[in-house]
Amino acid sequence: MRKSRLILPILFLVAWVISCSNPNKKLNEGEQPELANSEYRIIVNSFEDAKEFYNWTSDRIPLVSAHRGGPYQGFPENSLEAFENVIQHTSAIIEFDVAITKDSVLVLMHDNTVDRTTNGKGKVIDLTFEEIRSLNLVDKDGIETDFLVPTLEEVLNWGKGKVLFTVDIKRDVPFEMVVEAIKSQQAEPYAAVITYNVESAKKIYNLHSELMLSVTIRNDEELKKIDESGIPSENIIAFTGVSSRLPAFNDILHQRGIYTILGVMGNLDNSAKARGDEVYVGLVQRGADILATDRPIEAAKAIQNLIPEESSKKKYFKIRP
Repeated sequence: MRKSRLILPILFLVAWVISCSNPNKKLNEGEQPELANSEYRIIVNSFEDAKEFYNWTSDRIPLVSAHRGGPYQGFPENSLEAFENVIQHTSAIIEFDVAITKDSVLVLMHDNTVDRTTNGKGKVIDLTFEEIRSLNLVDKDGIETDFLVPTLEEVLNWGKGKVLFTVDIKRDVPFEMVVEAIKSQQAEPYAAVITYNVESAKKIYNLHSELMLSVTIRNDEELKKIDESGIPSENIIAFTGVSSRLPAFNDILHQRGIYTILGVMGNLDNSAKARGDEVYVGLVQRGADILATDRPIEAAKAIQNLIPEESSKKKYFKIRP
């Protein structure tokens, strides 16, 4: 059975938004999905804007980052349709995963195989783009949809003027290919690259210095390594791990103008589901600026009252421009 797109009206900021979504549509190879108009957008037009946006200030606007694009029932992970669903309800950073096909096309896929997230089987690296494009994505409940695996190029093109991205490069993918794709789409202002160690961060920075880098900084030792790396703080977004940091540690990062991303997917998301979404409020109050979550719509609703009435960052946020 194929799942129709769902409508999840959620209160965000001060308005109720009822989103209008299109039914599932089988696409021809190379055809992009027909998507609904966005409601909530983040518009960052230059790398200078990106540095200013991510420069921490006390009036910053707390955000959610939709882990793997924010999969919900009917909206598979790492799909354009999932991304569109999220921004129908909240401004968001969209995190996604980039893999490479047998014929060197960059596509969105988290796993090494297509088995879990599509109706097909096989390793991504052993399949051509044509073979992967012929598959249908399945949602988190295993229900097949008509949605197709997007390419990195399609996603970067879609995201301009709508969202900020964090790009997770999977193991077999050369950094150079992803950086070149970002440059060719002129996506530097809105596409940050995720790195898991200082060496990877330095390599990407040396490939292209006009990129924001999400770098794992969970403790003083990791912070010291970044300090010694030569990468300017203005290029850094700190991923502080998947457990809440002490406010004092977040304060150290904030004093350097660095935003913090806390990974709440998994245990902290489960805690919020069990104890109530006020869990997200406490995490932001302890210094998390961005919550990377599998529940972006719920988390955004929970933290909306923490948005300051006046903020130097508000100029980047638009509702259905």
